[in-house]
Amino acid sequence: MVKYAVNLIKNTFHPVQIPDNVEIQQGDLILVRTEKGEEVAKVFVVNSQISQAWKKNQPEALPFIRTLSKKDKETLAELEIAEEEAFKTCKRLVAEHNLSMNLTQAKYTFDKRKITFYYTAPERVDFRGLLKDLTQVFKRVRIDLRHIGVRDETSLMCGNGLCGRPFCCCTFLRKFDSINIKLAKDQGMPITPGKISGTCGRLLCCLNYEYKNYIDAAKGMPPIGSGVMTPDGLGRVCSLHFLNNEISVKTEDGKIKNYTKEEIEMVDGDVNIDIDIQDQNIYQEQSDYNVDIKQLEDDKNSSTGNV
Repeated sequence: MVKYAVNLIKNTFHPVQIPDNVEIQQGDLILVRTEKGEEVAKVFVVNSQISQAWKKNQPEALPFIRTLSKKDKETLAELEIAEEEAFKTCKRLVAEHNLSMNLTQAKYTFDKRKITFYYTAPERVDFRGLLKDLTQVFKRVRIDLRHIGVRDETSLMCGNGLCGRPFCCCTFLRKFDSINIKLAKDQGMPITPGKISGTCGRLLCCLNYEYKNYIDAAKGMPPIGSGVMTPDGLGRVCSLHFLNNEISVKTEDGKIKNYTKEEIEMVDGDVNIDIDIQDQNIYQEQSDYNVDIKQLEDDKNSSTGNV
């Protein structure tokens, strides 16, 4: 039975087998061996629910090296300073080579045998000259230049979203599902970049979470602009409220009232009632941010899974 796990990049948990003769407490820093080399990670006690879930599909356990000593913690602090300096050096060299790439992060392994530079770029980058210069600066260190997408970049940097909670991409999301503008439109959201896009500059991941609920709620609802018969007479649909299961209808007397799906009936032919759809949030595109809406959708530079 797995007792302990460690939290690595993008908030991914891996079990770790710690010998019984090693005293460990939740929150302690330990050294583990990963595919990237030696890394420092924080220990968490695995609760019964996680342990039960891992019985079916347990991630690969990471080899335990040792708990961090006082000297190790001093080394860790030195590494953080070294990473900052490495980042500045690489960024300067990128500018000197006039490369179209945005450096995101520099990360050393604990043994300082490898340094990884994460970067985003709109297109393929020929960094052979940059790599040659980096090898002159970082001697006897393996250098990894790793291209990532803008969604991957945000998941590395961490932060809080519009909801005030930590980014989904650096807490529980393991891969990015495809997102397009239709998801926002079908949910009746105002098509304003600042309200439907995240820090990464792409559409919010959470647009996927409730989409099925909106589609199910929309079944049987009349299209906006269609003619309907209500208990108060003939009218025309001017907006839909999916989650309330209500439909706003403008009747012949000019009044707008909400009805349920069961209270109205579709009618054939045109209904001579004017409605101003622009007053509604649904399908309204606002250009106050001067951003092409299509640029918010996924593309080849959104995510590489290369973190």
